[in-house]
Amino acid sequence: MKKRVLSILLSSLMLLGLSACADYGVTNSADATAENPMVITLAHNLSDTHVTGIAIQEFADKVKELSGGRIEIRIFPNGTLGSETEVMEQLMAGVVDMTKVSAPGMATYNEGYHTFGLPYLFENEEQFYKVMDSQDMQDFFLSSEEDGFVTLTYYTSGARSFYTVDKPIRTPEDLKGLKLRVQDMKSQTDMVKTLGGTPVAMALGDVYTALETGIIDGSENNETAMVLGHGEVCKYFSLDQHSMIPDVMVISTSTWNSLTEEDQQILLQAAKESTADHIVAWDKEIEEAVETAKNELGVTFIEDVDKEAFQEATAGMVDEYCAQYPKVQEVVDIIEANK
Repeated sequence: MKKRVLSILLSSLMLLGLSACADYGVTNSADATAENPMVITLAHNLSDTHVTGIAIQEFADKVKELSGGRIEIRIFPNGTLGSETEVMEQLMAGVVDMTKVSAPGMATYNEGYHTFGLPYLFENEEQFYKVMDSQDMQDFFLSSEEDGFVTLTYYTSGARSFYTVDKPIRTPEDLKGLKLRVQDMKSQTDMVKTLGGTPVAMALGDVYTALETGIIDGSENNETAMVLGHGEVCKYFSLDQHSMIPDVMVISTSTWNSLTEEDQQILLQAAKESTADHIVAWDKEIEEAVETAKNELGVTFIEDVDKEAFQEATAGMVDEYCAQYPKVQEVVDIIEANK
C-alpha cells in the first residue's frame, strides 16, 4: 500500500512540475479554445515506436484535428509514470486522465473485464474483430462510469501462445512441471494451473533475465515477444493460440464528464479510427516479427499443436468464471451473440 501511495505522489509531483513549465489549460471542454485548450494527460508503458504506441499518438493527433485544437492529449509513454497497474491507480486517484491497459487488468474495477483473459473465447481473428466492433461491446465499454472509468476503444494484441527455452509444446501434458511467466492476472494464473504448469507472475521487463537465468522455463505472449529479445533465449514458439487479450484505452469518469457530448463523440471517433489503422499495422508487425524470429534468431514455430486438447483442458474455466462473476456472464453473452 505504501508503495502504491508513493507511486501516486511521485507521479503527481512529476505532472505538477511539468505543468509549471506549460499551461495545462481549462478543465472542461465547453470553455476550451484553440488558444486555451483543454489538456488531457495520457500515460502508458509502451515506447512511442511500438505499433500500439503509434496508434495512441494517432488518436491524440486526430483529437486535436477534429476539435480544432481545443482538446490536446498530452502523452507520457515508456512507463514514465509507472507500470500499467500503477498508472491505473493514478487514473482512479485523478492524477492522470487516460491510459492504455491490458483488458483483464481492469477486472479490479469491473469484474466483467475478467472475461477478456479467458481461453479460447474466439475461434479466429475475424470472429474477434466482429465481436469487439459490435454495438453491444461498445455499449459495455461505455457502461462503467460508476466504476470510475470509461473505455473508448480496444487495440488488438494478437493471439497469445506459449514459448519455451528448449521444449516444444504440442499438448497440455508438455506444460507439466514448467515454470511459465504470466501477466499478473487471475485468469492467466488459473489457466496455466489448469494446464498443469506453474504460473509465475512478473513484469514484461523482467522476463528476459528470468528466462536467461532459468528462473522460468518459458512464457506466453504474441509473436512480437520474440523480437523483444525473448527469441534470443527461447527457441520454440508453439502456436496453441490460447487467448486473444485486447488492450483497452480508458478515460477517467471525471474527465469524461468534463467533455461536452459533442467532444465525447470526437474522442470516440478518433479512438475508432486509430483502432482501424492499428489492425492493419498490427498484421504487418506480426508478419515481420515471425520472419525475423525465424531467419535471424533461429526460433522454430510449432504449428502441429493439438488445440482441441488445450480447449478441452480449459473448457470449464468459462463456466467457473461466469458462476463466480455475474458480469463475466454478461460479457460472454455479448461475445456469443455477436460471433
